[in-house]
This record gives sequence, structure tokens and C-alpha cells, in this order.
Amino acid sequence: MQSITHFILAYGYVAVFLIILLEDFGIPVPGETALVAAGILAGTGHFNIVLILILAFLGAVIGDNIGYAIGHFGGRRLVLAYGKYVFIREKQIAAVERFFEKHGNGVIVISRFISGARQLNGIIAGIGRMHWLHFLTFNILGAALWVGAWGMAAYLLGKQSRNMLAAARHLEILVLAAVIVAAVAYGLYYHFRRSSKG
Repeated sequence: MQSITHFILAYGYVAVFLIILLEDFGIPVPGETALVAAGILAGTGHFNIVLILILAFLGAVIGDNIGYAIGHFGGRRLVLAYGKYVFIREKQIAAVERFFEKHGNGVIVISRFISGARQLNGIIAGIGRMHWLHFLTFNILGAALWVGAWGMAAYLLGKQSRNMLAAARHLEILVLAAVIVAAVAYGLYYHFRRSSKG
């Protein structure tokens, strides 16, 4: 999380878009972590949350469609031949295919929230020759829900931590002021007490 946060701080909005895009056509990069980190950073004032959500959404939809094209035009054999270079194995493809068969078309939406299935759902839909417009519709819905849920939750968390930090700073000032007042009051009390005795 820390290295992703530094990467996003260094490269900004482009980093969020690219990480999510790459993850969504099967490259093993931490897309969800990037979305959460960017949301928190937006909550603490580093980025605009609307731009983060838009770019994350576009990265997710475009990435899945690249995956769909790879599966559709390249087929299972091509994916298996070259997938090993990005850690895609037959076992993973078979597991996602079973998941597709079991849960039907809604799996495009559901898989968005499941690591592994999220990275491969476009490729599997392409291999399975799912109608592209059908895939695109559910892909858009899933991407909107995923980006909205994780992005906004992270943003609110970041905003809350910012508020907590601001509250802590105010509390620090109040405590310091109270200590100064107490010290002055004690000094005056001690001075007048000695004066009255003298």
C-alpha cells in the first residue's frame, strides 16, 4: 500500500488509470489497492475525487475490453501460450470459467469484486464468445459499482482521517494553551502567596 501510494503521489491521475487498466486485462498489478490509495489521497486533499473515479472507471472498462479482445481474437490457446509470462495459468482460467458457468451473465458484475476473477473476466468472456455488447453492458455496470464502492469508501476514510488530524491539531493547541494558562496561574498564585507572607 505504501509503495503504491508513493507511486500515485509521484505520477498522479495517470498512475491510477494505468494500474487499473493493466490489472483488468490480466497483468498482475494491484488495481484495487491503487483505487483505495487514490481514494484516501483524494480524501486528504491530494487529488480530486471526481477525476479519480472517472479515470478508474475508464481504466476498468477499457482494460476489460482489451481482455475481451485478447480472449475473442486470440482464443484459449494463445492466452495459455503467453499468459504464463504474466502469471495466468490454465488452472486460473478453468476456475474462472467454472465461476462463469455457475453464476451466468451476472458474473461480469460479481467478478469485479473478486480478485483473480476481476483480472480474467474479460479474457474468459472473449474466449467464451459472449456477445460484445452484452459483455460491455454488464462490464460498465460492474465497473461503476466497483469504482463507486471502493473509491467513495476510501475517500470518506481519507476525509475522516483528515478531520481527525485537524481535530488532533486543535486539541494540541487547546492543551498547550491550557498548560500555559495553568503555568501562568500557578506562577501568579505562587508570587502573590510569597508577597503576602513577606
